[in-house]
Amino acid sequence: EVCAVATRMLDNVLDVTPWPLPAQAAEARNKRRVGLGFTGLGDALVMLNLRYDSEAAREQARRISELMRDAAYSASSDLASERGAFPLFNADLYLSGGSFASRLPQQLKDKIRYQGLRNSHLLSIAPTGTISLAFADNASNGIEPAFSWSYTRKKRESQADGGGFKEYAVEDHAWRLYRHLFGTDAPLSDAFVTALELSAADHAAMVAAVAPYIDTSISKTVNVPVDYAYADFQHLYTQAWKSGLKGLATYRPNSVLGSVLSVTAAPTVKEPEPLAVDGANQRLRVERLPNAVVASLRWPSRPEMPGGNPAWSYMIQHPHGDFALFVGELPAEGPDMGLFGRTLPFEVWVNGAEQPRGLSALAKTLSMDLRTNDAAWLRLKLDALATVAEERAFEMAMPPSGDKRLFPGVVAATAAVIRWRCEQLGALQDGGPTPVLDAMFSREEPRTGVSGTLAWAVDVDNPATGELFTLTLKEVSLPTPDGGVVTRPCAMGFSGNYPKALDGMARLLSLDMRVMDPGWIGMKLRKLLNVGEPLGHFMAPVPSLSGER
Repeated sequence: EVCAVATRMLDNVLDVTPWPLPAQAAEARNKRRVGLGFTGLGDALVMLNLRYDSEAAREQARRISELMRDAAYSASSDLASERGAFPLFNADLYLSGGSFASRLPQQLKDKIRYQGLRNSHLLSIAPTGTISLAFADNASNGIEPAFSWSYTRKKRESQADGGGFKEYAVEDHAWRLYRHLFGTDAPLSDAFVTALELSAADHAAMVAAVAPYIDTSISKTVNVPVDYAYADFQHLYTQAWKSGLKGLATYRPNSVLGSVLSVTAAPTVKEPEPLAVDGANQRLRVERLPNAVVASLRWPSRPEMPGGNPAWSYMIQHPHGDFALFVGELPAEGPDMGLFGRTLPFEVWVNGAEQPRGLSALAKTLSMDLRTNDAAWLRLKLDALATVAEERAFEMAMPPSGDKRLFPGVVAATAAVIRWRCEQLGALQDGGPTPVLDAMFSREEPRTGVSGTLAWAVDVDNPATGELFTLTLKEVSLPTPDGGVVTRPCAMGFSGNYPKALDGMARLLSLDMRVMDPGWIGMKLRKLLNVGEPLGHFMAPVPSLSGER
């Protein structure tokens, strides 16, 4: 009903528009193009409790767009019966194979062939930022998710008002409605996700879901971080082109030009103070810790499955050889699955004579992260691996289409494949509790300032391979419940001649070290004690132990 009224109104507008040029008037008269669209999709999905980056949300957006398309074309055909078709209408050409109209339902195509069509183009999803603000109680605009639940909008003032810009505090419609219904202290559901929290791929995926039902254009802004790499831009636009998208706008924060919208700084929360130093025995010091967390592992060790379990595999091809990556999974159905209701990845391993040394140990420690009840923690781990640079970058085919993507090294490439499989299984979109992430005393590596800090270092000499390198642990002082202080490692790194895959291991273990409970990093390290490598045995002294191992 709404689409029919809106289509008639837009057609009326064409007849009362004072076109500046005769050529514009002729173009409008011959084709009678209009642009019916929608706004508020992001808020609508929130109110349906659908997370914007989920497949369920994309399917709902498809249904909305398909309904709007069919209703608009049906209304335009009825207008053609009443007022006549647009002058250039030719049913055979318009409905021929390959055209947008050729994909309409057969019943609707038959109607258009019989009655004609009033408008050559009918659909467009515009930015609608000001429209949403002025007429829709600041619902999310167009196809976009909410920029933020509360933010500052910058508006240019007229010369009569002194010129320049004025800032206004703005709150999102769905957010205010939720607060009104459930109270100001009610925790937001997982569906409340903003544009700044979504990956670039998730932004583009929504456009790809809706585009087949829009006959002109879609305005979409893809928010990317300030350090978004050129290779990531290249991959994003290549994938958008292959998805059949007409265009995609990316927005990267710019301190020079500023922005129309900006998020108001969150209230200051007292964070650990990592830079307090103490005399000559100079160490980083954190003054307060987060609260303890509940057990966060689905399985402390590999789950036992007498009947076996399936595994997904992918052949990784890199300049130094090829190897197979496996992701072990528990199926969505069966006696081992229990109450989880979907397929779960629970371990990762690599196989092949040409696998980089150190990668099997990295897979071992990442497997434990897969078994947590914390999707955000797993994302943090995979993000840490995404930028591990090695001797040379290389291109690798990515699932599912085999498109080539540039990676800074094999660790980053392996992490990208694992991420793809986890996203496919929904393991990164849980939106549940984040017990491990919340147990960190610092998500970022504590920085020392110019005074430096003490660290512990040990040399590793492997005569079997000729490798000689130094392992360094940065240390931090933490408070204890009884008011004392305990020294803990907070980050690690390598220098010298060593397998470069160990840089990825260092990033993972550094995050593990910053989990408040020392049992966490202890369990991780114990599981690495017996990880072997082909021809990797050698004798070496071990700190705090007499003799060699």
